[in-house]
Amino acid sequence: MSKVIACIDTFNHTAETVCDYAAWSSLQMQAPLVILHILEKAEKPAKANLSGNIGLGTREHLLDELSQLDEQRSKIIKEQGRLMLQDAKQRVADTGIDTAETLQLHGDLIESLSEQEDDIRLLVMGREGSHENSASHIGTHLESVIRTMHRPMLITMGDFKVPERFLIAYDGSATTNKVVNMVASSPLFKGIPCTLLTIGADTNTLREELKAAASKLEKAGFEVTQEIRAGDVDKVINATVTELNIDLLVMGAYGHSRIRQFLVGSTTTKLLQNSQIPVLLLR
Repeated sequence: MSKVIACIDTFNHTAETVCDYAAWSSLQMQAPLVILHILEKAEKPAKANLSGNIGLGTREHLLDELSQLDEQRSKIIKEQGRLMLQDAKQRVADTGIDTAETLQLHGDLIESLSEQEDDIRLLVMGREGSHENSASHIGTHLESVIRTMHRPMLITMGDFKVPERFLIAYDGSATTNKVVNMVASSPLFKGIPCTLLTIGADTNTLREELKAAASKLEKAGFEVTQEIRAGDVDKVINATVTELNIDLLVMGAYGHSRIRQFLVGSTTTKLLQNSQIPVLLLR
């Protein structure tokens, strides 16, 4: 568990942003950077019963041509991916990292990432897939990756900006206390002011929980401000992010259990859909 993995599927603006945040994270944590492209299994032409329509010799000739076309297509896609990784490597080299590795794998996205999981310290992916048209549309595979992976994930969107203030969405749960501990012990945010935000009724209990979490971060050297606000979780978080000029949101990810997925999964999805800044998901 030592590398920052930047996962890209094409080289467009989304991939550029992924590369920029991955490079920044790699420098902050002094961790090796790997740019990963996964060639998913190509769909093969469906086998059809052509008997009765064309003769035997013609059918065999057609299948040979389809096979050759499939082979050519695979070669083109592989070469396209190689050139894309070359462009991405140059992108991170321009930020000062000339030691980044590139890796091209064949297979299912989830399975391939799971096989790499032991080496992943931070996985960086774009919110929108290369085939998504809406700027706020979550990529087809992203939610499955989030639910499957056990490593921290940085979901990027928009343009890259060096974080100057980050916000932790804190609810006093065991998960968010673990998030606070992970942030306190990580070099990723060292020197960056933090806002701890809790959403709910302003009670003594909540204030004490927030104060204890802030104390852990302050002992780790963070400048911390505390906020308690009421309202719908996703709306309040996004409004606070805008009001306080937050550059990066940190929160707990979906749970692996079905009950926790039901309770917090929809909130996580809404925040990802509507967020204008990158979101770091921790477990």
